[in-house]
Amino acid sequence: MSKAIINSTSEPFADLPQICARLLEAKAQKGLSFEAIGKAIGHDEVWVAALFYGQAKASPEELAKLGELLDIPNASLSAEIGEHWFPRRGLGPVPPQDPLIYRLFEGVLVYGTPIKALIHEKFGDGIMSMIDCKVSVERKENPKGDRVLLTFDGKFLPYLKW
Repeated sequence: MSKAIINSTSEPFADLPQICARLLEAKAQKGLSFEAIGKAIGHDEVWVAALFYGQAKASPEELAKLGELLDIPNASLSAEIGEHWFPRRGLGPVPPQDPLIYRLFEGVLVYGTPIKALIHEKFGDGIMSMIDCKVSVERKENPKGDRVLLTFDGKFLPYLKW
């Protein structure tokens, strides 16, 4: 298999630790999916993708498993995204330039207030946590063209009154 090379100076990698590009290169070289990596290290595919894009924090044990799976020295992973490092969550400009990410942004712009109203109606005054949240991406077959099913399974957090 040819060596996969990612330009670590291009979007979104310019603002990420260089090891993130190396993780994606190793993933491509091994022909692995985020789902396969997730199963190997005991996490969901969305969490693994978030880790690869610098949006999640791995433990030393998780980094060791990842390094072993992808043939990346644990010392390299630990040096760049180890215990001393913390994610800077939220990538890229606003509004997003990537068409797919822009459509997600557009979905929040168009449906954000109605979704908020429904959450308040069903749960009360509060928010949906993105810290205690699981995200899944599924493919749903449809004769008119397959559909993308996104699920945000977040904990409801009521606002306090004092």
